[in-house]
Amino acid sequence: MSKGYIHSIQSLGTVDGPGVRFVAFLQGCNLRCKCCHNPDTWVRVGDAKEFTAEEVVNKAVRFKEYFKDNGGITLSGGEPLLQAKFATDIFTSAKEKGINTCLDTSGSVINENVLSLLQVTDRVLLDIKYTEDALYKENAGCSMEIPLEFLRILNNMNIPTTLRQVIIPTVNDNEENITKLYDIAKNHNCVDKIELLPFHKICQTKYDAMNITFPFGNLPTPTKEKMDFLKTFVKEYV
Repeated sequence: MSKGYIHSIQSLGTVDGPGVRFVAFLQGCNLRCKCCHNPDTWVRVGDAKEFTAEEVVNKAVRFKEYFKDNGGITLSGGEPLLQAKFATDIFTSAKEKGINTCLDTSGSVINENVLSLLQVTDRVLLDIKYTEDALYKENAGCSMEIPLEFLRILNNMNIPTTLRQVIIPTVNDNEENITKLYDIAKNHNCVDKIELLPFHKICQTKYDAMNITFPFGNLPTPTKEKMDFLKTFVKEYV
């Protein structure tokens, strides 16, 4: 089996896909999002540990009794699509052992290895970070068209998809953005859920330790009232 680099593992996660999940955060990211909570995953190797796909799945199997009917294994990051062959081997082995597979991604990489990975993916958590191309390029470092093309692929493959967006005050915390996000969901039958996540700054300590500036460090966390209000625009999917 192939080898890959993993930043960290969470044995029993509850916010990275349906049910209780074994979550592996893969090292390396091609984007530089200004709201990124894990700048320590950017560099491909960094402080990560090398694993074989078999080692990852063997770790996950230990927690299988907690997964019940809807739990399983989630690959997050960083950006797991950068290690698509490694991820494919993990998911292939997991499915052979009856474990549900979930991919948490920005959808910013599309190639043959990624398409192979999707063949063994049961659900995708897709970050649609903004609904304007200019904001994507300014605050994430890629064109919005790439994740939208990724979403079209998911739709064609009928892969159940959760759209996720971090709500950042003064940047995308407005009705127009959420309405556009709703329209994106409505036009793709694979989308069955939308998650709006509040921006937070608990990652500031990571930026300080790495001696780099947190670009959105001056922005506040959205209030519960604002989050509840924005969720009313996508209540059909929440």
